Parts: sequence; C-alpha cells; structure tokens
Amino acid sequence: MPYLALVGLALIWGVSFLFIKVAVHDMSPAALVLIRSASGCAALALIVRAMGRPLLGEGWRRRLIPFALLGITGGLLPWAAIAWGEERISSGLASILNSTTPLWTAVLVYWVIPSDRPSPLNYAGVLIGLVGVVILVVPDLAAKGLGGNAVGAVAVVLASLSYAVNALYQRRRMRGVSVYEVALGQLAATAVFSIPFAGPALPSVHVALPSLAAVVALGVGGSGIALLLYFYIMNTLGPVRATGVTLLVPVTAVIWGVILLREVVTLPIIAGMVVILTGIVLTNIRARKPDRVSETEPAVA
Repeated sequence: MPYLALVGLALIWGVSFLFIKVAVHDMSPAALVLIRSASGCAALALIVRAMGRPLLGEGWRRRLIPFALLGITGGLLPWAAIAWGEERISSGLASILNSTTPLWTAVLVYWVIPSDRPSPLNYAGVLIGLVGVVILVVPDLAAKGLGGNAVGAVAVVLASLSYAVNALYQRRRMRGVSVYEVALGQLAATAVFSIPFAGPALPSVHVALPSLAAVVALGVGGSGIALLLYFYIMNTLGPVRATGVTLLVPVTAVIWGVILLREVVTLPIIAGMVVILTGIVLTNIRARKPDRVSETEPAVA
C-alpha cells in the first residue's frame, strides 16, 4: 500500500510543475502560496469532515509551534522559492534541482534520526536516481538551454533543502499524530504566514481564469490530497524513501506530457526512466537487521 501511495503521489506532483508554470504568469509567488495553501486547506478540511473525523486531535494546541515550523519549511519557503525560481530558470532544470531533496535528506538523516539511517546501497540508489533525472531532462535542456540565472537555481536548491528539513522534523516530532491533522496543520500555517506577504497586493491582482484554475488544482490535488499521501509514506517508509518521490516526479511528468500534450517518448527519456526506477528500487531495499544485538552496541535500521 505505501508503494501505491508513492506512485499516486508522483503522478499528482508530476503535473504540479505545469500548474506552477501556468500560475506564475498572472500572480506573484506569494499570492500563489496563499491561494494554493488556502484552497488545499479548505479541500482537506472538507474531506476530513466528510469522513467523520475531527479536524484536530486532542491536545492540538501543544502542536501549534510544530505546525508553524512545518508550514514554513514545507510550504511557505519552498513553494515561494520554486515559484520565484521558475520565473528565472527552465522547468527542466527546476525538476533536476528539486530531485536533490532525497540527497539532502539522506545526508541530514545520518545525524538527525540515526534509527532511519539508510544503508550504503540506499545512498547509491539516491545518487543513481539523480543521474537518471539528469539523463531524462538533458535533451530538453539542450534544446531550450538552461535559461534564467544562477539565483533562480539557488532558490530551487534551497527549496529542496527546506523540504528535507521538513521531512526530518515531521518524522522526529510528529510521530503518532494523525496524518490528517499534520497535513491540515501544515497547510493552515502556510496560509496564515503567507497573508502578510500576499494579502496587501491581492485586491489589485487580475488573474486569468486558467491561472486561477491551475493554482486551485495545485492546492486541492498537489497540496491537500498530496500531503496526506506524503505523510502516510513518511510514517511507513521513512524520510529518505518518502522524499525519493521527487526522483519519480520527472518520470510522471513525461507520462503526463505524452497523455495531455502528445509528446514523443525518445530513447534518452526511456534510458533516464530506467535509471531512475533502478535508483528507486535500490533506495527502497531495507538493510537486514542482525539476529542478535549487543547490549552495548545497538543496531541501526
């Protein structure tokens, strides 16, 4: 079941970069973050209530600070940075840089959550998957160029690092909390924090219907539903494997391109997809725990 959720999440996020590209034509990154988080929060609240579940669990006030930190690291900062970066660099380059999230996670988890440390084979899988992403988008970069400037690229890299911090914080501090509550709390916090940046300019913004539809779809699907899947995967497979979904996103983006835009699948695309899938398989191979564990030297999973 977690791996089906992983595929579903990759399919949802695969089309998100297209929605972002459409939306930033008519609105600022701050406005995009506000509308995206607010629509996602509203949709998720309706889903939770329709399921007969409470919006927030007992003792939710004690989790306000964690929700705030999750909203900043998993919403406000990375969404604004990616939207701002995509105004300056190509979506192909953005997808490569976004795919460094599991690499950052694999590096940081070594010290932050020792029990979730990946094996050497898992680390190799992350690197192989990243190589596959490069192979996948090189033809597009060769045809369209890198575009933009280094500042836009740095913004997307910082977004990826922020996602990694978010994943590790959620894994460490929110264990045992319902994925519905975590997702809802993060989206609500993101919306609240984005109001001071986007609110004053909203009355003067004239947004075309396609852009508004894109950002609302991004909020409902790419944020509300996607976060439920993401936190579920996080709780079952761990942070490195959960953030590894960003390696699959370029693959699903190609699939959406074929379905929606009738794009042609070339040999480099097939090769890149094979390499990425190989990396994903290696990333998800769990190290076998020793049968007997010394009392003074605990095993690390």
